[in-house]
Amino acid sequence: MKKEKIVALIKESIKVKEELLVPENIKLIDEISQEVVKTLKRGGKILFCGNGGSAADSQHLAAEFVGRFKKERKAISALSLTTNTSILTAISNDYGFKNVFSRQVQALGKKGDLLIGISTSGNAENVILAVRMAKKIGIKTVGLTGKDGGKLAKISDISFVVPSNDTAHIQEAHILIGHILAEIAEK
Repeated sequence: MKKEKIVALIKESIKVKEELLVPENIKLIDEISQEVVKTLKRGGKILFCGNGGSAADSQHLAAEFVGRFKKERKAISALSLTTNTSILTAISNDYGFKNVFSRQVQALGKKGDLLIGISTSGNAENVILAVRMAKKIGIKTVGLTGKDGGKLAKISDISFVVPSNDTAHIQEAHILIGHILAEIAEK
């Protein structure tokens, strides 16, 4: 790969992150962070879900909360719904893959928790069904999406649509937002 292409790819990533700096996006990230803090102060937990790279992001972010992010502190209650292969395969086999997260939200979630659904397109059916289940239980929901936000942006209590159509850059922004949430939660 030519050096010019590498520079161009880095600049594209930077451009997406610069677009996060517009006041309405800062306000949304602040709103999400306030919801995370409120959830934790009332004894709730943060649930994460997503597919593919977003599944990996769910696991990564849950680990930042439960382990530590930047400082030593008490563990923060967070759970990725993407990690238990026995649950994932049993639900997929018995109820279909579209229900893989909603069944877990039904089993593990409670009123006062917060579900963060991650989908770069905003159209992952299993994430959408998880959000719908969460709302039935009384769990607040956050949708982290990209592109046009898809269905997830329309049904989540708070939606953050990364201003990009590039899946990789959307995922990079989701991790940045997740790291911001982890740092604020630690404080």
